[in-house]
Amino acid sequence: MKIRHWMWGAACLALSWSASAHDYTLGPLAIGHPYARATVQGQPVGGGYLKLVNQGTTDDRLIGVAAEISKSVEMHSMTMDGSVARMRQVDAIDVPAGQTVELKPGGLHIMFLGLKAPLKTGSRFPATLKFEKAGEVKVELAVEDVLAPAHSHSHAHSK
Repeated sequence: MKIRHWMWGAACLALSWSASAHDYTLGPLAIGHPYARATVQGQPVGGGYLKLVNQGTTDDRLIGVAAEISKSVEMHSMTMDGSVARMRQVDAIDVPAGQTVELKPGGLHIMFLGLKAPLKTGSRFPATLKFEKAGEVKVELAVEDVLAPAHSHSHAHSK
């Protein structure tokens, strides 16, 4: 009887662990913990973040993101000019060979413009990342509370 309970507990733990792990691979690219910040009713935009690790020997570029949760999706950079935050749309995000590029609040990020509904903490939504050389990969962004700490998962899904 004890073995059955232990096996049931291990199975539940494995399922919950795989349900929360949402990192992906596409060829030499590792896409770490895609997430978005929760929004409030009426907020027209949301931000998306993730880590890109190019484990290959060839440079690549993130050239687009598509998602149906908003009317459009753009990639942006944010810099500080004194005490003023300046956000600019970028056409691509370089992912040099052997390097890590982090899309995070206050830096490079994804903007979901014209949200069709608020992004609720605990929910998830699909998006497609388009790379110049590696191609496309579908990912799922976890919606986290604005005050949630940064994550550092190391589990991966293959395309």
